[in-house]
Amino acid sequence: MRVKGRWADWASVVLGIAVGLSWIWHGMYGFSGGLFFVLGLAVVLAAAVSLTRPGAVSSEVGVLAVGALIFALPWILGFTGILGAALTAWIGGGAIAVLGAVGLVMAGAARRRDPELAWGSHSNTVPD
Repeated sequence: MRVKGRWADWASVVLGIAVGLSWIWHGMYGFSGGLFFVLGLAVVLAAAVSLTRPGAVSSEVGVLAVGALIFALPWILGFTGILGAALTAWIGGGAIAVLGAVGLVMAGAARRRDPELAWGSHSNTVPD
């Protein structure tokens, strides 16, 4: 059985789940923990779109942007002193951003090969 989808998108799904559930093991509750959960969920959703539409560049840009936001989260919210949460954000967010960039290159190549892999252009006309 062959696995469908690109390896970068599957890795983004796994890292998104890990970041989304990371508040459990590093103990960040409240707004920061909720933000970890929401941003992890956003990565999973964007990566799922990338899996179903391999030529969709927008979903890869979304993975890249959310990864960069997760990476910057310790400085934005001021929890650089909480080592577990900061390392999760820096390592997980950096890896997600890199996977988004790799997926962006792959999506661009897939889109050049077959433009229908993006969102498709369907017409509602009935053929004669």
